[in-house]
Amino acid sequence: ISPMAAEVEIALPDGHEAVVSPVTGSLWKLQVAVGDHVEEGQTLLIVEAMKMEIHVPSTCAGSVAALHVKEGEAVTPGQTLISVQL
Repeated sequence: ISPMAAEVEIALPDGHEAVVSPVTGSLWKLQVAVGDHVEEGQTLLIVEAMKMEIHVPSTCAGSVAALHVKEGEAVTPGQTLISVQL
């Protein structure tokens, strides 16, 4: 496993779902904090790529269990950004 792949793949406990980056870019803005209740389709964060803002939605309803990146951090496609507890 390459060092980059190790960063991207995060094992989540049962009952948790990963919200992943759709593109290469940087995390511009977090819209939620750990413990917040979220709905499916709600924007959780915004990734900036090539001067475009890409809103990343929750794939399920639940509560934010963990933030795996910080604002300003570089992200890659498929990288786990947030985990949501169902």
